[in-house]
Amino acid sequence: MIRNSLLSGIILLTLSIHWQNNFNEAKLLAQKQHKFILLNFSGSDWCGPCIRLHKEILETPVFEKFADSSLIMVNADFPRMKKNQLSAQQQKQNDAVADLYNTKGIFPLTLLIDANGKVWKEWDGFPNVSPEAFVEQVKNAIALTNPF
Repeated sequence: MIRNSLLSGIILLTLSIHWQNNFNEAKLLAQKQHKFILLNFSGSDWCGPCIRLHKEILETPVFEKFADSSLIMVNADFPRMKKNQLSAQQQKQNDAVADLYNTKGIFPLTLLIDANGKVWKEWDGFPNVSPEAFVEQVKNAIALTNPF
């Protein structure tokens, strides 16, 4: 039983998405790897729909498997609690990305962006769909970018 638990834990660890927190570095990775960027604006310690989006969609095995092979994931987090404050440098980076892509201050806001910074799809608020349906929405948006 311990062996099965350990194996399950290892499998879950290998599925975990690596979230970028520097949008400019993510753009370089997207160019190099020929992937799209999924940029998520969240309030990780105050925004209920943001927390729900991560828990019910972005952190599920179905989405993580797809994202690992197809996307560069970026989280621009805006926590409010003092204990969760970001470094000044990280806050400055997140503010700069918000100035470009989230001028209205919508939370959560999730964007599918190409390596050149063009937005192809936007999810304003919690996308009230299953993880499988969300993956299909992302796939369909990516397919629309290729006219051939």
